[in-house]
Parts: sequence; C-alpha cells; structure tokens
Amino acid sequence: MNKNIFNNRSTSRVAVADTVNEAGGKAYAFTPQHALAQMAATGCLNSTYYASGEAQLDQVLENARKCEPKFIAQTAIFARERGYMKDMPALLCAVLAARDAGLLEKVFPKVINNGKMLRNFVQAIRSGKVGRKSFGSGPKRMIQKWLDSRDDEQILDASVGNDRSLADVIKMVHPKPKNRQREAFYGYLLGKEYKADRLPEIVQDYEGYKAGKSKKVPAVPFQLLTSLDLGKKEWTEIAKKAKWHMTRMNINTFQRHGVFEDKAMIRMVADRLRDGEQIRKAKVFPYQLLMAYLATGNDIPKDVREALQDAMEIATDNVPEIDGQVYVFPDVSGSMGSAITGDRGSATTQVRCVDVAALIAAAIVRKNKCGEIIPFETSIKRVVINPRDSVMTNAQKLGSMCGGGTNCSAPLAELNSRKANADLLVYISDNESWVDNCSGRGTATMAEWETFKKRNPKAKMVCIDLQPYGSTQVQERKDILNVGGFSDHCFEIISDFAAGRLGAEHWVGEVKKIEL
Repeated sequence: MNKNIFNNRSTSRVAVADTVNEAGGKAYAFTPQHALAQMAATGCLNSTYYASGEAQLDQVLENARKCEPKFIAQTAIFARERGYMKDMPALLCAVLAARDAGLLEKVFPKVINNGKMLRNFVQAIRSGKVGRKSFGSGPKRMIQKWLDSRDDEQILDASVGNDRSLADVIKMVHPKPKNRQREAFYGYLLGKEYKADRLPEIVQDYEGYKAGKSKKVPAVPFQLLTSLDLGKKEWTEIAKKAKWHMTRMNINTFQRHGVFEDKAMIRMVADRLRDGEQIRKAKVFPYQLLMAYLATGNDIPKDVREALQDAMEIATDNVPEIDGQVYVFPDVSGSMGSAITGDRGSATTQVRCVDVAALIAAAIVRKNKCGEIIPFETSIKRVVINPRDSVMTNAQKLGSMCGGGTNCSAPLAELNSRKANADLLVYISDNESWVDNCSGRGTATMAEWETFKKRNPKAKMVCIDLQPYGSTQVQERKDILNVGGFSDHCFEIISDFAAGRLGAEHWVGEVKKIEL
C-alpha cells in the first residue's frame, strides 16, 4: 500500500462537500428535515437575492414530500410559535390538509391563531399548489369552528385584509351563525341584507362614526379608520387605545397628526413601547424595533426614540452570556443587502439581511463584553465596536458596511493567523460563500475550522442562517450548530448549545420535541 496515501496522519477530517450553493460555491446540503425547518424559519415566499418565491415554494414542497407528516406538523408549530412566521406555517398546514387531516386538526388551533393566518391557509389550499383545491370536510369543519370560537371583536379584526378576504372565507365554508347577532354580522361582511340593530355594538359604533352620528372614535382596528378624515383629536384617541405593534408602526403618523404635542401622550406612548410584558406578548422581531427606530425622524420626541432603544434591550434580553471568549462574524457582503423578508413590491421592508446580522452581532457583544465582532465579505473588515454602546448604535455602524463578495472562511482564517483562542464562534450569514472555493475535499470554512480546533479542542461554532436556502458552509456535528431564523428564539438555541444542553440532532431535535 502507498503509505503517502494511506498514512492516517495526513487524513483530513474535513468532510467532502456534497453540493453547490446558489452562488456556485462548495457547500454541504441540509437533510430534508433540516432544510424544511430552515425554510420554515426564514422563508417568506418572496424573491430573495438568489431565489424567487416560486423556487422557494418548490423547495418547501419537495422537502415536505420527503418528511413524515408528524415532522411537518411540528415544524409548522415551531415556525409559528417560536419563529413568529406567518406564510410558511400556513403553507405547511395546507400541506397537512392534503396528507394527514388528523394531524392538521391537532396543529390548526396552534398555528392558525388569527385572521391573517386563516386567510393565508385558505389561499394556500385554494391555489392548488399543495395538491388540492377544495377544503374537504375536515379543514372546512376546522375553519367553521375557528369562526364560531371568535368573539365579535376578533371577527372584526380578522376582516381587515384582502385577497383572500374574510368574506371570501365565509362564502367558501358557509358557517352556521350561532345567534341572530352573528347572522347580521355575516350579512354585513358579505354585503348582503342585514338588520342594523342586530349588529354587534362595536360594528354599530363604527358605522355610526362613519355616518357622522357619533364623534367618539370607535375601538376598531386602526386600518378601518385610516381612510377616514381624521384630525389630531381622533388620532390621539387611536393612540390611547392602540396595541403595542400598532403603536410601533404608527409613531410617525402620531407625530404628523399632532399627537405628541401633548406631553402626557409622549409619556404614555413611550411607556407602552418600553413595557417588557407587552413586548414579550407582542412576539416582536428585534429587527422590527430597528426598523421603527431607523424610520423615526429627528422630529420624534427624544423619549419615544429612547423607548425604542429600551425595547430593543428587552427584546434581546435572552442573549446568552458565554463563559470564555466569543467571536461574532456578521456577513456584510453584497447579497446581504437584500430585504430580510424578500421582495414584496411596494410593501418590501427597508430592513436588510445585513441589518439583522449586525443587530444580532451587536446584541451578543452587548451581553459578552469581551466578545469581538469581525465583519466579513471578500475579506474581513476592520471596525471598532464599543460593547457599552446601545444595540441600535452598533447595529447601525455594522449595517453601513454592506458590499463585496462572500468569503465565509475569512474571519476564521484571521483568527488562525493570530493563533487566537476562543470558546464560541457565531456566524450570521446567508451562507452563500463562493470567493473561497478551494480545491480540497470540503469547504474552506470547514478546513479553517479544523485548524482552529487543533488549538481549541473544546470550541464550538454556531452558524445562524438568515435566508431560505438549502445548504451550509459547515457540516452539522457535535461541535457545530446550524440554525435558521431571525426571531429572538435563536438566542435561546445558542445558549443551550453553548451550555451542552442540545441533543445529538441539535436544532432539528428541538423541532422534534414539539408536542402535538
């Protein structure tokens, strides 16, 4: 035998790369289960830098076809309850409608928990993309039960939105009104004849206000009021009754209509925004707070702007404190300049993948004062980050660096050149590395990790993936975690992994723990 070939001292531990990513670089393919969970946690079925919405749909359906219905059900719940996603959980419920109606019945109340989710579910089925266009008796009964279990205010909330509208849903499933009031309400929503005196009080208040019979602003969803001619008094009343998310989304509107001319209203809005209980109940994405902060102008009262910063500190409160040295690698390459939720036309968010990566990195060093951030694109970028600065401030500084190619191995190569030691490395990227395509067995990132591990045998690495693609630069194993998503739940997963509390299957194992 040729000892130069079969000498175990020269055998590389780097696994052979088994796929090519969307940018043309070497990569490791996720298993169907991991790929499905990854897409459910990051995919919004809108065009991203590398993939169209249609391509994402095809990949989701293909991976779902390779997974057992139970795992599909668990993934739907995980994506909705912990990932705070909307489109993907509804799509997975539609898949279950075609594959296992019994499991769908267990999942439905947990995933289809508001009007938006109901309309998404109906749209997914009626499109025919999941293999059926009709509801069938089981899903139809579930929708009827959903409508029967909601009170009048919840039905009115659910009526906001079109294509499919709640009226469309009612026409399709023909729910039997549980009383005369609900019968009149359905007639009202469907544009049919109804007895006005039987309408729910909240609807009568709304119609009376529209007709000028009352000057009291009704406590209805603000979307029903924005088309009306409202002044300072009316917007002040809306601000007083607004829920947390509605407040976050309308700060500039309140300012424009004079709401903040009243110092008491400034205090009320600021107190609401920084209320920890309301923040957690709203299940806010940290990036939504960043978006609100970036959108506020200098004319917004200082206390309101500072309240958004306080809210960010609360929303990222579960960032883990790691014993030892932590390095964080946010990807600031050109592809990270795409919108975090994909291209949605005129509704496209201004928050980019790089902003989310920057925010996560800033949050980690905020809790880990000895942590160091090494941004990268074609090469590493030099930046001075003060961990005592707010998460907002550091996120803005990092987010301004976007541009260039993607070289995921660059920050690891930097640490190896320093002969640095660390306990935890965290990547935040779209994983589309191509600059560092090497001629070896695997990816350059895995090769650099093996070199790093020789100096740091107990070190662990986490790769947070922000986009719905099907590959990674680092293969899952005991010391490597691949996790997808941009909710604060990623921080809990990192904490459990760093502390050795995750099982052999890591993130997929967490999905499998979901009880149906």
